[in-house]
Amino acid sequence: MISFDDSRLTAMGLLAEAFSGLSAKTHLSFAEAGLSDIDFETLIRLARSPGRRLRMSDLAAQTNLSTSGVTRVVDRLEREGLVVRQSCSTDRRASYAAITEAGTDRLDAVLPRHLADIETWFTGLLSPEQLSAFLEALRVIRDAVRPCATAGAELTSTG
Repeated sequence: MISFDDSRLTAMGLLAEAFSGLSAKTHLSFAEAGLSDIDFETLIRLARSPGRRLRMSDLAAQTNLSTSGVTRVVDRLEREGLVVRQSCSTDRRASYAAITEAGTDRLDAVLPRHLADIETWFTGLLSPEQLSAFLEALRVIRDAVRPCATAGAELTSTG
């Protein structure tokens, strides 16, 4: 019989609790800027991508949304003027989502508080060495469980 005190259960529980707590702390700044969590994730991924755009299929893979899910998010952001669709010159079946100036402005409005929240509730709690080791460990785990998380993006140290 497996022990209920198994360190694997503790690791998974701590990760879930930390993520849930961090999400709760950062959610308010998104809501005040008129964004949902997925809206913010979509905009920040576009803003950090080459040309500030991604193929819709790559955006779906990066956000872990279905094709129809990412289409709904992009439709909503497009109606708000935060994103535009662009056709692919080499593949008529493909299209890109690109962040607009208004989308960049919305991110500019939310990022100072979001970065302060991250510093207060996450990165500022760790020493530089702890943060570096933690980021390395997270990348190992992310690459194993979500290999498409960086689809369409150039590899960077911020990945």
